[in-house]
Amino acid sequence: MKDKVEKRPVRNKEQSKQKFLDAVGKIITEKGFPGLKINDIAATAGLDKKLIYRYFGNLQQLIDQYISTQDFWSNVNEEQTFEKIEDGGKTFVKSALKAQFEYIRQNEAFRKLLLWRLSEEKESLRKLTENQEASGEALFKSFIDPHFGKKAEQFRAISAILVSGIYYLNLFSQFNGSVFCGIDLNTPEGKHSIEEALNLLVDLSYENISDH
Repeated sequence: MKDKVEKRPVRNKEQSKQKFLDAVGKIITEKGFPGLKINDIAATAGLDKKLIYRYFGNLQQLIDQYISTQDFWSNVNEEQTFEKIEDGGKTFVKSALKAQFEYIRQNEAFRKLLLWRLSEEKESLRKLTENQEASGEALFKSFIDPHFGKKAEQFRAISAILVSGIYYLNLFSQFNGSVFCGIDLNTPEGKHSIEEALNLLVDLSYENISDH
């Protein structure tokens, strides 16, 4: 009985923190970033606004933590990923790009974060970019750069085009119509075409610029 009493406050704290984080995502999706007010977040979470200060410090730190949980690349588990690399990273890169494409397609709040980052300069958004770069750098240095050797920068450039293309296509299909280059991005067929193109470009890169 004693153990249950001691663990309950910790569990309740984590549940409450998650409710606040979920509330931030809900407000971003429904109202956009101007709707991120202390009172509105607390009301959406169904909790006392004083808990925001207790658990996160302030509103900005709550928003910062939410943003950090949403980025795809910042949440790649490096230790588990690196243990499985056997082909210079080709299989991983193909899988990661496909997963990223699907993640952004399904995550409206993150799409709005991307737009926000392009239109405003904020510390939390700068941290998002820094975290993405740090995660990407760890992946490159661990197994991609060693595979490509002196030609590693070429593959980095190709990766930049592929990742930014994934961002843009998902934003385009949400805000400016779903057809791009004659491909309907909002259909299963269109999604499959993009995924196959990503696989092809990665295959060609590994075949043509490998340093091995």
